[in-house]
Amino acid sequence: MTDPKNLAIGDAAELVEQLRGLAGADPADVRQVVTEVLAALDRAAGGTLREQLPETIRAGLDGAGPARP
Repeated sequence: MTDPKNLAIGDAAELVEQLRGLAGADPADVRQVVTEVLAALDRAAGGTLREQLPETIRAGLDGAGPARP
């Protein structure tokens, strides 16, 4: 049986590659896309996602602009 932790790591790596393709190779662009996605998810969850995130990420959400179209 496949270890769920290994599956999660593989899924995370795939997501990272997709984000790189979406935002380009510039790490700042990738960081901005991730911040915007997390901000949108937090809004959709009524602000409850923010409570689950580390402080450094929450601070980035405070300055996140509107989600990209």
